[in-house]
Amino acid sequence: MSISPIMQKLADKLQRTDLPDFKPGDTIRVQVKIKEGEKERLQAFEGLVIACKKGPQGSFTVRKMSFGQGVERIFPYNSKVVDKVEKIRSFRVRRAKLFYIRGLRGKAARLREVERAS
Repeated sequence: MSISPIMQKLADKLQRTDLPDFKPGDTIRVQVKIKEGEKERLQAFEGLVIACKKGPQGSFTVRKMSFGQGVERIFPYNSKVVDKVEKIRSFRVRRAKLFYIRGLRGKAARLREVERAS
């Protein structure tokens, strides 16, 4: 069952193009819009991308450690809450989903960094 060309064009127009290309194993900083009363501010959520879901309803999961507690947050690609995404660094991974990181602590949870060509 294939998607019609009209629906495909509509889906392409709705996709965000301002997000950088990232994948599981990358450390990113997501600027999230927080509404407090009538004011709106940006709050950074920085962590490791452990999963990405593609498609029109796609999302990505970011995990960070906060005061020794693991915190995960799922962001839809097309969410208005996500203001900006910055890619900080990349790690070499051999899996598409890094859920095994949840069970690791300390030095065991380290990943090998990818050397960047400058």
